[in-house]
Amino acid sequence: MKDAFGAPQSLLVLGGTSEIGLATARRLIARRTRTVRLAGRPSPALTAAADSLRALGADVRTVPFDALDTASHEEALGKVFAEGDVDMVLLAFGVFGDQARDESDPVAAARVAQTNYTGAVSAGLVCAGALQAQGHGSLVVLSSVAGERARRADFIYGSSKAGLDVFAQGLGDALHGTGVHVMVVRPGSVRSKATAGLAEAPLATTPEAVAGAIELGLRRRSETVWVPGSLRMVMAAVRHVPRPLFRRLPV
Repeated sequence: MKDAFGAPQSLLVLGGTSEIGLATARRLIARRTRTVRLAGRPSPALTAAADSLRALGADVRTVPFDALDTASHEEALGKVFAEGDVDMVLLAFGVFGDQARDESDPVAAARVAQTNYTGAVSAGLVCAGALQAQGHGSLVVLSSVAGERARRADFIYGSSKAGLDVFAQGLGDALHGTGVHVMVVRPGSVRSKATAGLAEAPLATTPEAVAGAIELGLRRRSETVWVPGSLRMVMAAVRHVPRPLFRRLPV
């Protein structure tokens, strides 16, 4: 169960090597979280991530999980919930893809969509059902500001995040009053290994800043969190820019 400040005692991270997921786990372990499960494809990186969190004093285990293997989600994630209640699930997996390549490779483009949207819908529903059965918990879904409006530079990735965002909002409405809290997190560009070498976007943020916003959102029982918060007003304006003008903007 969560403590008086809303901090979870147990955490399941879907996407166990996610930099945002790990930053969030570190922050929560420093508060109250004592049990962490990192779900992802078995790899040295996943093992190293678990070791790094164990060094902070948490009980950490890895869970084999493949976002693309939706048929396995119910069994794989069901085993985690069978061990005991999970206070928070952080859905943090996703891939950027390569826009230039993926436009000419439909199979690669579909893989981005299947990972970021189809896999997330499947895993999200499995976890939502388990949280509802236990009668409490939070499902935190990492969306992206990229899903707010189609951009020439990343519309394949952005469309997958737009679908995920709408799904998570609807799931939150469906679970309202059940004791399960769904929170959608919309970061801007995040400085990470995945974006190393790319030109930094305006209002860029860090995994640690996103983790801090997630913790604050949990305490407030927020339904939507923007990181940084100023993006809320920026995107409210961007959504209303006429399309012919938007095409000319350097975004």
